[in-house]
Amino acid sequence: MSLILETEKYLNDLMNSLNYDIDYVKLEKSKLPEFGQYQINVAMQLAKKYGKNPREIATEIVSALDNRFTNVNIQGPGFINVTFNNEVLVEYLNKGINDFNIFVDKPDKKRTIILDYGGANIAKELHVGHLRCNIGEAMRRLLKVFGDNSIGDVHWGDWGTPIGLVIREIKEINPDLPYFDANYKGEYPSESPVTNEELGVIYPRASAKSKVDEKYAEEARSYTLKFQQGEPGIRALWQHIVNTSKSDCEKVYDYLNCQFDYSYGESDADPYAIPVIDFLSEKGVTEMSNGLLIMHIADESDNKEMPPLLLKKSDGAVLYDTTDLATIMQRMKEFNPDAIWYFADERQSLHFEQVFRGSYKSGLVPENVELKFNGFGTINGKDGKPFKTRDGGVMSLKSLIQLVYDKIEPKIKEEITGQERIDIANKLTVATLKYADLLPYRKTDYIFDIDKFTSFEGKTGIYAVYTTTRIKSLLAKLDSKDVKINSVPNDDVLDILIKLTELPKNLTSAYNDVTTSYICEFIYDLCSLYNKFYANNNIANEGNEENKETFIALTKIVYNTLINLLDILGIECVDKM
Repeated sequence: MSLILETEKYLNDLMNSLNYDIDYVKLEKSKLPEFGQYQINVAMQLAKKYGKNPREIATEIVSALDNRFTNVNIQGPGFINVTFNNEVLVEYLNKGINDFNIFVDKPDKKRTIILDYGGANIAKELHVGHLRCNIGEAMRRLLKVFGDNSIGDVHWGDWGTPIGLVIREIKEINPDLPYFDANYKGEYPSESPVTNEELGVIYPRASAKSKVDEKYAEEARSYTLKFQQGEPGIRALWQHIVNTSKSDCEKVYDYLNCQFDYSYGESDADPYAIPVIDFLSEKGVTEMSNGLLIMHIADESDNKEMPPLLLKKSDGAVLYDTTDLATIMQRMKEFNPDAIWYFADERQSLHFEQVFRGSYKSGLVPENVELKFNGFGTINGKDGKPFKTRDGGVMSLKSLIQLVYDKIEPKIKEEITGQERIDIANKLTVATLKYADLLPYRKTDYIFDIDKFTSFEGKTGIYAVYTTTRIKSLLAKLDSKDVKINSVPNDDVLDILIKLTELPKNLTSAYNDVTTSYICEFIYDLCSLYNKFYANNNIANEGNEENKETFIALTKIVYNTLINLLDILGIECVDKM
């Protein structure tokens, strides 16, 4: 249990002992640090409830506080300011030198949570927006830190019309392939007839054609139905396309340290498509409308239009809503989760609201299982518009990675050469991309400023990694085994200790709000405080042995804290740069 949570529980018991009934007492970080490190702001709340003077209540509380606090004072109508005794800080933080868990206030109940992120569509190249898979990956890691069983699923988009379009265009290019011969009886080729680079050209061309040629679009839809229904040749070609595209996407995800527990796609939920439709029909919640099987999900209390779920066409083809419902049925059967979290562009919120309503209204998902949409903002260029290439096209994620790599590689020391230089440049590229993407609040659109985010100063991944690397190098030169914090010799040390007491609430906020911005901000603040401490204190040549041990122990706890926090973000450190 963290120091702050332990103290809040103490304060809650104290209020009860003073005959004040209160649900919970929060220890708030002081907005006026000159009066104290933290504030207890319950006097006004209690005064209203009990009809007493708030300052009188504050005085009563202050008189009952034990000696864990110093510099206790009352400001204004009843704001209680407190400062922890240095001995309390030292005792608490000595536990954290080798144990990051003291900063994690784990919930009483562990949950199984499926995280759906990645969302790559097969046959399409990953674009800049797919960088936001970092959010789901970081949350998967954070949930594990809190003790939950977090399960990451990339959920490939491999079962829809885009692949039908690709197949239609492949036939245009090479109509004599055996996949298109309904009478072909031999084995289909083991090698794909198209490369990933060719897919990158084929899909945009097919998509453009379908917008102006209805016959072409209808043929693409027919191919979609054929591979969904298992026609041998078309299904074999579909598999080639999936394998080729998936392999390329996986390389990018691996580069970004996005490590999915499962590589399921929409196709894996296909065996559940008819069962889920049957389930809904048996519940009596479906009906036919204009040739479509639908489910109404609107409520009388809705203040906006709520379209029905579209389940199946008259030709038997299942639709996007059905695929998502089938995926939920699959997940409930295979994992029996406590929650399923989805990470996608904020603009998809209506779709997920529809699917969730249908799941709850039909009883597909019990009310005690959380279906949660975690929308995110867009990545924009300096003009404030979605990030694009110079010619105005959608920038691929690989192109963005290369741009950042080319900006960072020249900044690495000249004496670092060969494969080592490449490896360091790659890790710094990932650190740059991830920190930039995870720093804003999740729902916020942000501008990707490549010059700003590749700087060694400010709120950047390079600054965080550089600071951590320097601390690691320093510890390698010092005897840091079995060290402890002995005292608080100066304000630089005190500032870091106080900052570390704030970490549990930052982690809990990230956990509850499903956003990593709290962690990124904390990393920057801690790095800045340590660099200030390092500049003002000569650790290796400190003459006072107790102070020297304190400085080394402080360095060690900062290093271990940064390593753990960066790992949550999926950022690896380097030995030199």
